[in-house]
Amino acid sequence: MKKISIVFIVLFVAVSCKSLAQDNKLPEKDLQNKAHGKITDWNKFIISKDDNWFASEEALKIAGNVLLYQREIGGWPKNIQMQNVLSENEKQQLIDIKSDPKDCTIDNGATCQEMVFLSKIYKHHPEEIYKNSFLKGLMYLLMAQYNNGGWPQFYPLKKGYATHITYNDDSMVNVLKILKEIKENSKFNSIEIPSEINQKAIIAFDKGIDCILKTQYIQNGVLTSWCAQHDEVTLAPANARAFELASLSGKESAKIVLLLMSIDKPSPEIITSIEASVKWFEATKIKGIKIENTPIGTGDKTDKIVVKSVDAEPLWARFMDLENNQPFFCDRDGIKKTTLEEIGYERRNGYAWYTNEPKEVLKRYEKWEELNKR
Repeated sequence: MKKISIVFIVLFVAVSCKSLAQDNKLPEKDLQNKAHGKITDWNKFIISKDDNWFASEEALKIAGNVLLYQREIGGWPKNIQMQNVLSENEKQQLIDIKSDPKDCTIDNGATCQEMVFLSKIYKHHPEEIYKNSFLKGLMYLLMAQYNNGGWPQFYPLKKGYATHITYNDDSMVNVLKILKEIKENSKFNSIEIPSEINQKAIIAFDKGIDCILKTQYIQNGVLTSWCAQHDEVTLAPANARAFELASLSGKESAKIVLLLMSIDKPSPEIITSIEASVKWFEATKIKGIKIENTPIGTGDKTDKIVVKSVDAEPLWARFMDLENNQPFFCDRDGIKKTTLEEIGYERRNGYAWYTNEPKEVLKRYEKWEELNKR
């Protein structure tokens, strides 16, 4: 694991909030009692705002929340609705746990989406407190990277599957997109990065891409796609939760390929990777079905079902067998099933088992191929 000392961080970043180490750790549900709904709500809130909104007083108030939720190590916890108003008591609780790094993560968009928000704020309000917070977040991402180029789900590391290289829910791709913007010195990021940190970010991006290439799964001698998580030592596909078995992912692989396709002047290795994954997407797309929520009982309860539809757009399974690409579904018992209806109601309706995300890869591929002919 690559280590960057806190002393080094301080050389570049003025710490904006005083450390208040506390022995009393409040329950997560109390510390994050503004976290109603899914993290995508906060992310959607950010992307729904145009550039002018980030100059507003409302944006500045929310920026204050973003600063409060950031831990001293530089990362943020997940599943926080940061646009919600905080009471004075809640603000103090967040100050009290700033020195506790255990919940910092890149899962569910955490840390990356806060950094994007701060960059947009800084463009209109170029104050050091926002720049420093962004840089702390960047240093956190650099600290968290494995020597092999991958990122774990949590840093500091948590026991269990969270130590795996995490593509799940686009976690590692989100990190690499930020580093790519820094490498390209794009206008997307309004914050000037100190030269030494900038160079480290470029190296981290290149190592991350190398990790992606090395983890692309070879099935019977043929390059295919990626698992949602890979072992941090062997780089092999790895299990996560009981219903998330090692497999090839129709969802996570799509964003990985889109990232690779966004690289200017790609290497022969990147080109080979993209070409192979596109062939795999073509081979694994499912035609003639769509997913519907059908009412059950007398209330608002619905059940997710698969129905035949000749007009349906292609879908891909979230999980496909490593040996034969056969879609499968799992309940919390970890036993593979061949159809969605075979698993229980809770998992059937509480997880995204199908995706259409690879269609964007196929849509862009022809133009990409024309630009990158060998």
